[in-house]
Amino acid sequence: MSEELIVVISGIGRGIGNALAQSYLFRPNCTVVGSVRNENAPAITALKSAAANNNSKLLIVKIESASDTDAKDAIERIKAAGIDHINILIANAGVSPPIIPLETESLSAIESAFRVNALGPLALYQACHPLLMKSENPKFVAISSAAASIGAMGSNHAWVAPAYCISKSALNWITVSAHHGNNRLIAVAMNPGPLTDEESLVDSDMGNKTAREHMGLERAPVTMADCAKKIIKLIDEATRNNTSGKFIHAIDGTEVQW
Repeated sequence: MSEELIVVISGIGRGIGNALAQSYLFRPNCTVVGSVRNENAPAITALKSAAANNNSKLLIVKIESASDTDAKDAIERIKAAGIDHINILIANAGVSPPIIPLETESLSAIESAFRVNALGPLALYQACHPLLMKSENPKFVAISSAAASIGAMGSNHAWVAPAYCISKSALNWITVSAHHGNNRLIAVAMNPGPLTDEESLVDSDMGNKTAREHMGLERAPVTMADCAKKIIKLIDEATRNNTSGKFIHAIDGTEVQW
């Protein structure tokens, strides 16, 4: 019998995290461990129903990305549920602060975004690492953003959102560090939809906001379900030699500039 697939996803209460959880719950012999802030949200009720209907397993854990202890507490609950390994860790939860120029952005706003978008995923990775490395083929996926690219800052106009972009660039560094520090781990940063290509914007809260405010679109054209499908395909096919340590565009599988 094949190893039970254990997937940990942060931020399954909405957006891409919710779509990823739904997709994995349709797989046989799969357990999804999802972090939320509110277990009573309607989207979580739908996930519980999907798990029951597909004979899959869903374990909900509470993780506030700004917390120093929630990730460690969640791991204890995971172990108590009899889970002894993690195959895939997806650091998805994040925040998108208001767009304010670098010259007037407050340090507290940058610090707050950094704590959620960089330190939150790092705390989750650190807490999950022992169980992750018990897997035969461990994978760590950081949901990043094209806005994190320093090399493409000019073409992406990413300088307009310093709090968000600084924190996501730090998340990329964490991902590459995990790659170099663990010779069996597949660690990859993924961009679900670049800011400069309206055909690839994802129908999430952040994607729709960008579509409305910067591209004159009512909604982003790529559905969350399609985005999740592409992300999962890339995760399935990811290898240490061909994927790990890279920044990948989920829509077409091409590399994004660091």
